[in-house]
Amino acid sequence: MIQVKNRFLLTPLLVLCFLVARAQLPVTPVATVATPNEKWAGPDILFGKLFADVQLTSVFPDSKTFADCTPKFPAAVILTKYDKARLQEGFNLKSFVLDNFILPIKPASGYTSKASQTAQQHIMDLWPVLTRPAQKAGNPIGSLIPLPNPYVVPGGRFGEIYYWDSYFTMLGLQASGQGSKIRNMVTNFAYLIKTLGFIPNGNRTYFLGRSQPPFFSLMVNLLREIEGRQTLLTYLPQLQQEYDFWMDGKTKVTTQNPAYRRLVRLPDGVLLNRYYDDRDTPRPESYKEDVGLARQMGSGKPDTDKILYRHLRAGAESGWDYSSRWFRDGKTLRTIHTTDFIPVDLNALLVNLEQTLSEGYHLKGDPKQAQRYLQLARQRRSALLKYCWDGKRQFFFDYDFVAKKQSAVYSLAAVYPLFFTIATASQAQAVARVIQRDFLKPGGLTTTLVRTGEQWDAPNGWAPLQWMSIRGLRNYKLTKLADQIKTAWVTENLRVYKSSGKMVEKYDVISTTAAKGGEYPTQDGFGWTNGVLLRLLKEK
Repeated sequence: MIQVKNRFLLTPLLVLCFLVARAQLPVTPVATVATPNEKWAGPDILFGKLFADVQLTSVFPDSKTFADCTPKFPAAVILTKYDKARLQEGFNLKSFVLDNFILPIKPASGYTSKASQTAQQHIMDLWPVLTRPAQKAGNPIGSLIPLPNPYVVPGGRFGEIYYWDSYFTMLGLQASGQGSKIRNMVTNFAYLIKTLGFIPNGNRTYFLGRSQPPFFSLMVNLLREIEGRQTLLTYLPQLQQEYDFWMDGKTKVTTQNPAYRRLVRLPDGVLLNRYYDDRDTPRPESYKEDVGLARQMGSGKPDTDKILYRHLRAGAESGWDYSSRWFRDGKTLRTIHTTDFIPVDLNALLVNLEQTLSEGYHLKGDPKQAQRYLQLARQRRSALLKYCWDGKRQFFFDYDFVAKKQSAVYSLAAVYPLFFTIATASQAQAVARVIQRDFLKPGGLTTTLVRTGEQWDAPNGWAPLQWMSIRGLRNYKLTKLADQIKTAWVTENLRVYKSSGKMVEKYDVISTTAAKGGEYPTQDGFGWTNGVLLRLLKEK
């Protein structure tokens, strides 16, 4: 297995340092770089100044386009050509890029929905359209990391797998009776864990600084529903590796230095987790947006910019990129401070991972480890209730461990303790009252209660949060509200499909018009919307 944190080959390291210096970009400390050699280097590292020039001059409208390009020649060859060509009169940067790179192919190209189809038929027809073939293991294809089995992508601009998206896509695959596709995807994620030590945001080299909400244990349990409990034993080593990734730093967090990577030690000694990214540079896939924000803030200080980039990247690891959840003033992206929070959703997911590990070790015949992880799950549950439940507001909130207070932002992250039955019955009833009073809108549940222009705020609704809310409420027999949410969401999905022939990434659940907000236009396809809708429609 490649140890991505510490083992660096000397020659590739020197190459990378040379390229970064040449690019005159901020140098990330070696200890935080997630790629062990040039094979795993992202395009921003490989192409340095060329990459920055392409992104900052907006050669392509979408920053992700160049990040996803495949070079026709080795990086060193292209850079040498660039150094000569850019000094010539009449040099055209876009022409240079087109001569030296292959543009990414839009994933859903060539498919047209049929007006006579039901939404279910449309989704069933989309599975092969959204499925990508296995690639031969080896060097990345451009920035794409090859995977050994076929996999389903979200659609639109997203031509690779995304970690937490995939669980909700799998719900639809299960409803479609396509267990083999679920097995392929779970095996792919296990492969990433074995190869890299964790599951990255997606299978791109530029995602190797971060993960996403840890849904792997839910995927394994979904596959177990199809193939039996042996599944848990099959993937137990990778479940353990995932846990070790999130818990890295136990010996490094102290009272004086309470946070290391994704781990935080609270004043009472309890360990909880945060979102993080091992890099502090602009995201390659949103390069001009990140640099533009830094320039807008105008600090002019590299260290200040690095802090901003870290918070932006951590927000991307959360999957909520971006939301008032992460803003100090609850309104503007400029005040983002993601890594200061103990998030409700992340720690609820880790309770589930600890419980799954406990069950896995029990099946393996290791009662000592089974008891250890059961106890860890209980400790985390108690800590989550202590730090994230507000008895006065009767709701769950993220906890700012730096400011030592709870967030003021109401968000649907509060349903995670219900989904995983962490909340008490009275807490669940209180959360339900707030959801019904404030979050439930004509098209489903709004993500937060504030409008910031960011996509993970009002008025937008997202499929994964509808699913977590519906199932969480049902866990506490709050079925009337769960059914209301289901009806509103399904009706909105079907309305948009009937009018446009598309399933889209997110919905405006308040005015039931086209959703807005974020760094890119609303995407169609769309993996997790398809999965959740199909699963809800298949329910009895």
